[in-house]
Order: sequence, then C-alpha cells, then structure tokens
Amino acid sequence: MKDLFDLTGKIALVTGASRGIGESIARLLASRGAHVIVSSRKIDACQAVADSINADGGKASAFACHVGEIDQIEAIFAHIKSEFGQIDILVNNAAANPYYGHILDTDLAAFDKTVEVNIRGYFFMSTAAGKMMREQGGGVILNTASVNGLVAGDKQGIYSITKAAVISMTKAFAKECGPLNIRVNALLPGLTDTKFASALTTNDKVLKMALHAIPLGRVAHPDEMAGTVLYLVSDASSYTTGATVVVDGGMLA
Repeated sequence: MKDLFDLTGKIALVTGASRGIGESIARLLASRGAHVIVSSRKIDACQAVADSINADGGKASAFACHVGEIDQIEAIFAHIKSEFGQIDILVNNAAANPYYGHILDTDLAAFDKTVEVNIRGYFFMSTAAGKMMREQGGGVILNTASVNGLVAGDKQGIYSITKAAVISMTKAFAKECGPLNIRVNALLPGLTDTKFASALTTNDKVLKMALHAIPLGRVAHPDEMAGTVLYLVSDASSYTTGATVVVDGGMLA
C-alpha cells in the first residue's frame, strides 16, 4: 500500500523555521523525505537547524528571508527556481506580534509591522509559490493562522485581525487555485510553548486563565502542531483544500 505521508522528492519551503512550530514542521517534513528549505530572517539560526536535519539523515538547506520585504521574497524564489527547479510545498509560518496591550493603544509602527508580515508577507509568498506551482502542474500551500483568527485574543487585537485575514486568504487562494491542482489549507494553533507566545506563557495570571479554558489542561508543544501540517501537505489530504484545522486542546470546543 502506498505511504500517503511519503514526501520523497518534494521540495518544501518553511518560513519562520529557525525555532518553535516552524522548526518542528521542518524537521518532520524532512523525516518524511522532503528536501526542506529552512528560512527565517537570520541565516545563522536557519543554518543551525538545516545542519541538524542533515546530521539526522534528512535533507535541508538554509536561506534567509524576511517575508515582510518583497525583494527578499523575490530572492528566495529565484534561488529555489535556480537551485531546485520546483517548489512542491510552501508553509507560511513566519509571523509578527510586536504589540501586547489594549487595542486602543496600538501604534502605527506595531500595526504596520503586523500587517506587513502576517498579511502582505503571506499573500506574496503564496503568489510567488503559486506561480511556480501553476507552471509545474500543482503543489500545496499551508498557512499557519491561529485560533485568534476565530476568537480574538485579549490584548492581541491587531494580531488577531491579521490571523482572521489569513483564514480568509486561505479560502480565497483555495477557491481560485483548486483548478490549478494547488491545494491551500490552514493550521490554527492554540496556545503553544514557543518564544513567540512567551508574553502569555510566562505570565502566571494569564497562563492560569488560559489553562482553565483548555480541556486538555496544558499548553501544546510545537511538535504537536507538525503532525497536522504533515497531513495537510501530503497525499493523505489529497481531497482537502480551503480547510482550517483547529489544534487547540479543545479550547474552542
């Protein structure tokens, strides 16, 4: 029987992959046979993850890219086209959340930064990958959104707004790219133990309230998000597109 989770021969780009959820995704996809391009803003951190994957017997390379910068998006896809000639999987995972506080006090810099990365970055990463996928006959795009895109997080206003936009973006791309054999889905993580979420996980009062609302009674480990991504980018989900999969320990239940 065919292994539906086999990614041998696939080229996968994972953004925000130098740590946290992105790193876990990169490691799992590589373990299933994909050549993973590990990307984030800092090349040294990316290279360390790529080297570790290679040392474990996987295939990985590193390329720095700030997804908020259009010229850097163009550069990474020019590199992929030149080096590999294909892109089978794009995981839009890099994100920004520079402001934690009351929505009325959101300043322009925080607003612009969050929108630049979480909306504009995801959009133009997806169009760049999608154009290559259209030429080669198909591919898969996976967006890391958030449960905050469904229920706004307290003191996380602009971040929640951008993640709601990612959910809408996922559906829009899925509708128009389905006829091109390009599937587009989204992962909606709940509270996960990452540096990105440290404003929540290191605040005892906030953490206690959050855990009270999570039926499983604990924060997720980044590895617990990667399995859902593997499903969504593999042939196991070949008839799934436009889906938004919540992985939150039951919080929204």
